[in-house]
Amino acid sequence: MTVASSQPSVLIVGAGPTGLAAALSLARARIAVRVIDRAREPGRHTRAIGIQARTLELFEQHRVVAPFLEHGHRAHVANLYSNGQRRARLDFDPLFTRYPYLLFIDQTETERILAAQLATLGVEVERGVELVEFNQGSAGVSADLRLASGRTEALRCGWLIAADGAHSTVRHHLGMQFDGESLEQSFLLADIAATTPWPEDEFHVFASGDGLAAIFPYGHGRFRLIADHKAMLPAAPEGTLPVPTLEECRSIVERRMHHPVSVADMTWASYFHVNSRIVRFLRMDRVFLAGDAAHVHSPAGAQGMNTGIQEAFNLGWKLARALGGAPDRLLDTYHAERYPIERIVLRQTSFMTQLVEADHGPLKLLRERVMPALVALGPLRDAAREALSELSIQYRRSPLTLERVLDGGPRAGERAPDALVRVVDGPLGKAPEKGRIFDLHDPASFSLFLLVDGEAARAAEAAEQGGAASASSTSGVADGAGTAGAAVAAGGLEVLKPFAEAVERVLPQAVRVWWVADLPGAEAPLAGEGAPSLGDAYGRTRPAFYLVRPDGYICARGRTGSDLHGLLRHCELWFAAAPAPRPAPQ
Repeated sequence: MTVASSQPSVLIVGAGPTGLAAALSLARARIAVRVIDRAREPGRHTRAIGIQARTLELFEQHRVVAPFLEHGHRAHVANLYSNGQRRARLDFDPLFTRYPYLLFIDQTETERILAAQLATLGVEVERGVELVEFNQGSAGVSADLRLASGRTEALRCGWLIAADGAHSTVRHHLGMQFDGESLEQSFLLADIAATTPWPEDEFHVFASGDGLAAIFPYGHGRFRLIADHKAMLPAAPEGTLPVPTLEECRSIVERRMHHPVSVADMTWASYFHVNSRIVRFLRMDRVFLAGDAAHVHSPAGAQGMNTGIQEAFNLGWKLARALGGAPDRLLDTYHAERYPIERIVLRQTSFMTQLVEADHGPLKLLRERVMPALVALGPLRDAAREALSELSIQYRRSPLTLERVLDGGPRAGERAPDALVRVVDGPLGKAPEKGRIFDLHDPASFSLFLLVDGEAARAAEAAEQGGAASASSTSGVADGAGTAGAAVAAGGLEVLKPFAEAVERVLPQAVRVWWVADLPGAEAPLAGEGAPSLGDAYGRTRPAFYLVRPDGYICARGRTGSDLHGLLRHCELWFAAAPAPRPAPQ
């Protein structure tokens, strides 16, 4: 039996981290969305366990980071060994972020947390629901779903996001090529209980002639063991899959780590094959591919799940704007911005895998001799931290960026860093008075930050208070002097109001304007933690503006006195809704 359904704006196929992040971005923007997954229950064990600093920053902006920090385990240091000798040590603490570490948490927990947050926005994951068939048209997508009850549902939606994994049904239906190669070796994964000689806030990667092994801490004596398995997988009884044994894990640890690590127990283990593949296009008409449906690669560097989540946040706000009337070309920037990054991730993870597995030749020499010297150099060590944590991801070459030269600060296309600020004015007036950029930014809209001089803001406020006091005074002379003082002090800020109003007219109900200034030096340490001052993070040009996209990247910056016209044209070209057609004359 086939039943008709209500029409969501977006159908998301796949309820892994990528699909859930896309749904979270859309639901926060009040877009009607459905999330389906053919699995009747969430997976019990999964490969991805590491969450990078940039993903945690995005979770914070979506107000969902707290449960991750509560349930995850923080690792501040990465160590690389060759034949038992430590060749490199990378400390994440110098990163300019509130999250200077790699957070280890099982993917099942990641999915549970995201699904719970999604439920608070009124979206429930529909499990046991399978996409059977779909067709695209100029006005939308028609799809047939097989429900858990066995019935078939006919669905129409505006857009479809394929987040259904490496064996994507959507990708196969579209006939899209999945270019790349299947690597010959397999990998072993195991969750173990062990005692080690190291602190539990460090993780360790070992390369030896016998192969690769790595151990990542969950905390409380629990670890994830990863090792390559170059030989053929052991035979298993017919109808079953081979499963690693506790003895095999102990043997790998003993032969490859060369340190006193004692494996006491194993709660779960599996083998998996490594592929390095990517589609040629992330968009095909009204269908978008994200996560493993678009690319798969080696687990080296803990990049895969993070890449998919960040793709989802990149796509979500663009779909929301397009559904609000923004031009279709905005959606093309999903491929333009993300595809180069995915290709880099594939190359980097493939190279990292080859580097740690090399048992002879130039790559082994590079690992044992050259890399330790390079990592010892400050600028290269900093670049490695930024790259691994994904804080260095940027869209400077994107057509969505409008760059103007300022005195310091992040460039258009780069991540908008956190900073401690004094709120001069905003959607809530002067509240919260002191705050952080990440707290003020709402991922459901753009944020326009007008950076004003702190002294001028304080002078204007003092003059305002003085003017108010004078108004209640019985002295007409004092009243006139107070009013004039307020006008002079506030004049520098008043001229910025037309700037803010002009941007709000171009992006009605889509931008929140905040007037912010540096905190006085004595107050800055009391305002928050883990964030620099506004001047240190955003440079010294005052007044200036930064327009931050919903996904937390800067799309435009400049000087308020000279760059308003360029900013308005940029917003009209990419983000504004098309004007309604005029009625025909009678």
